[in-house]
Amino acid sequence: MTTFHLKAGLLVIAGTVLNLFGTPVLAAEIITLTQTPCQFVETEGGDLGFKSQASADCESINAKTATERLAKAKVLRLKPGEYVFRVTNKNVPYDLGFWIREHDYNWLNPLHKATKTSVSGGGLAPGTTKDYKVTLKPGEYLYSCPLNPTPNYRIVVEG
Repeated sequence: MTTFHLKAGLLVIAGTVLNLFGTPVLAAEIITLTQTPCQFVETEGGDLGFKSQASADCESINAKTATERLAKAKVLRLKPGEYVFRVTNKNVPYDLGFWIREHDYNWLNPLHKATKTSVSGGGLAPGTTKDYKVTLKPGEYLYSCPLNPTPNYRIVVEG
């Protein structure tokens, strides 16, 4: 092993990471999501063609359509582990974000901030992609974009 590999401590081979002792450690799985106005495309089975110039447009669209859309939306079923949610802003003319959290997370509860999973971030400009890394344990989670507003889509982690 070269000095570089010894210093780095990790060697990546075909998606698997080997530590210095040769023990395989799985790399984080990547979940790719695309945001168009008012929705996540993959979750809803395609681009529904909504038009939005501001978040208020999505609030109005969701008030009329979210219940029916969520009934048809794909529930992500995952195993516990490390994930990277790779989110792209496609054709939304304003900055977006991403928020994944445990289904009963309350951002006003200081205890939840310390004990429950919540990963979020903004600054997802039109045409850009960002990664959001999270460790998921067994349970239920929601993900959405409060800036685009989208419905709260479900993730079930079994294992």
